[in-house]
Amino acid sequence: MKLGTIIYQGKTKKGKIIKIRYPTEEDFEKAMIFINTISKEQTYITFQGEQLSLEDEKKYLLPFYKQIEEDKAVKLFVFHNEELIGVSDVVPQERTSSHVGTFGLLIKKEYRGEGIGKQLTQIILDEAKKLNEIRIIHLGVFGDNQLALELYKKMGFMEYGILPHGAKHKDHYDDHIYMYKLNS
Repeated sequence: MKLGTIIYQGKTKKGKIIKIRYPTEEDFEKAMIFINTISKEQTYITFQGEQLSLEDEKKYLLPFYKQIEEDKAVKLFVFHNEELIGVSDVVPQERTSSHVGTFGLLIKKEYRGEGIGKQLTQIILDEAKKLNEIRIIHLGVFGDNQLALELYKKMGFMEYGILPHGAKHKDHYDDHIYMYKLNS
């Protein structure tokens, strides 16, 4: 896969024009701003207020870019105008689990409810089918994130386990639900 390749251009349910594409090295600062914004929201992600530096973001993304170019991982960015508003990826695990890809999805708060998450999930799953090594895609989701649970079930993910109180969200512990889907 080629960095910067545009996968989709169109409109959201509310008529906002979006572009979905693979990232480029010019996206480092936008990616840092995006993750720091999402982290401040303390939404259903592992980041709960932490802030990354530009150097931290580069260290995270550069190895990812190599995996993308080698057709081992998928990462897509969603833009409205020039603002990064969504990110999704499928990342291979290591060694004996390298055939299992971990799925992630993030949409900025003010763009949720426009169908971007569902559309991006379908596109990322389609792109992941091009990864010959990935046979299974799995994810973890906070138990009280009902919207995400419903979306993942609609997209064909099946629950395979629950870690009671496995995720800390703000000031309480929530179940961490694990789901998977065959990559075929």
